[in-house]
Amino acid sequence: MQDFAPQQTFKRTTLQRTDVPASNYEAVMGITELPPNAYIARESHPGLEAGYVLEGCATLFVDGQPPLALSTGQSWKLAPNAQHEFRAGPDGVKVLANWVVEKGKAFSSPAS
Repeated sequence: MQDFAPQQTFKRTTLQRTDVPASNYEAVMGITELPPNAYIARESHPGLEAGYVLEGCATLFVDGQPPLALSTGQSWKLAPNAQHEFRAGPDGVKVLANWVVEKGKAFSSPAS
C-alpha cells in the first residue's frame, strides 16, 4: 500500500460565500490544494459538493461506491452528508470546489 502524507497538510481557501435566496443555505466556492500523496481524512458536508480538478490527480473514496480516479479537467459531485475521503496523487492536486451547505452548521464534519 502506498504511504500517504498526514491529512493536516491540505490547504483550503474560500474564494466566495453567497446566500442562496429564499433558503437556509449558502453557496461556498473554494480552492483546495494537497501536496503529493496527502489526503483529507473521511468527512462529510451538510449539503451538496461539486468539484473540478485544476491540476494534478487524486482519488475520491465515497462510502458505498467504487473509488473515483480524477485528473486535470475532470469533475465530481457528492450528495449531502456523503462520507468521503480525498487522496492526492504523486504530484499533488489542486481543485476548485463548490458547496451548497446549510447556514449555521459546521462546514465539514469528521466521518463517523
